[in-house]
Amino acid sequence: MMGFARFALNPLATARQEPRTSIMNPRFELLQAYPFERLRALFQGVAPPSGMRPIPLSLGEPKHATPEFIRQALCQNLGGLAAYPATRGPLALRQVIAEWLERRYGVPLPDADRQVLPVLGSREALFAFAQVVVDPTGQDVVVCPNPFYQIYEGAALLAGAEPVYVNADPQRDFNADWGSVSDAQWRRTALVYVCSPGNPAGNVMGLDEWRQLFTLAERYGFVIAADECYSEIYRDEARPPLGALQAAHQLGNTDYRNLVVFSSLSKRSNVPGLRSGFVAGDAALLEKFLLYRTYHGSAMSDTVAAASIAAWQDEAHVQENRRLYRDKFDAILPILQPVLEVPSPPASFYLWVGTPIPDTEFARALYQAEGVTVLPGSYLARDSGGRNPGANRVRIALVATPDECLEGAQRIARFATNLASRTGSQPSLP
Repeated sequence: MMGFARFALNPLATARQEPRTSIMNPRFELLQAYPFERLRALFQGVAPPSGMRPIPLSLGEPKHATPEFIRQALCQNLGGLAAYPATRGPLALRQVIAEWLERRYGVPLPDADRQVLPVLGSREALFAFAQVVVDPTGQDVVVCPNPFYQIYEGAALLAGAEPVYVNADPQRDFNADWGSVSDAQWRRTALVYVCSPGNPAGNVMGLDEWRQLFTLAERYGFVIAADECYSEIYRDEARPPLGALQAAHQLGNTDYRNLVVFSSLSKRSNVPGLRSGFVAGDAALLEKFLLYRTYHGSAMSDTVAAASIAAWQDEAHVQENRRLYRDKFDAILPILQPVLEVPSPPASFYLWVGTPIPDTEFARALYQAEGVTVLPGSYLARDSGGRNPGANRVRIALVATPDECLEGAQRIARFATNLASRTGSQPSLP
């Protein structure tokens, strides 16, 4: 009888008194247009000069060649297409990922059965994970940095939570100001998304910031989802970015309680179409996430798993990939920094560039004058604390060929110089 009473009072089980007025989940109304949809709308009615080759530097899609050995591994294992894959993924793949985590971060070998789970790219997992952590019937909060990867917001809203945006602070090298979140907000927080190296500024969280966040997680009981899809794109070979598992282990959280990291081969190995990544960390959380994904149908093909094993076992192609990006940064920063405010990021493949006019006007006018596409920073952020921290910045993705990136930088510099001559604006140099 008591069980029935609990069921009857459950808001999800209570009989609907009125007919549905919509066939859609009403929370879809909370979703904003994706940044690239907004960019297409911004460019309506304008076109680059006739005969000028467009140079797209807005989308963070790797354009370096996929290594041949990964292509071969994929082709040599097409037999995997003939079977339904296991949601947990092959043990061989989980073991290779665990060994990579041990080598990369200097942590004890993770348990391949309980602490590692292959996923179909980090995007799918970052979204789905919120469905596991958030209570859809409560008043949960999901905290994320601002600007942010739009999946964090969509995941929070569709899971039934309220997003709280923590502004990136230029005085903190664009790391989030976690101290700006109120005690009342932390008490409602179920999940915090972090991204290090960051998108769009390439910022890297240090051990002190991780200590602050882990202390807050211990005090308030929330889960941390660490997006590390840019972890292998950094400029100093001697200083790889600190990882979340690495920081946790150094600070005594050796079982990674309430921490899950998300990684991907897309940027590391130039295989965005492979849709291959992993999650790792808290075994109890991964057990629930595996259960969710069993219903969700997100299992990696054995064919993709074989190519992924080959990719995770090789570092030479990753070092070459970093060299290509490093060469582009070295060539392009001297062109842009004299005419625009361009911080020099330690990691990722973006430039987070200050604009002397509103970022949307800058992007539209640049495209019309020079045929170069960049992404307005305000499209990557939300108003918080009385401002949009992406305003008056644009994101430039150095993903095209070196020649295209170089020509794009020269066109942007020419545009900025002409703009300054018309408006009298000068860059605020970092």
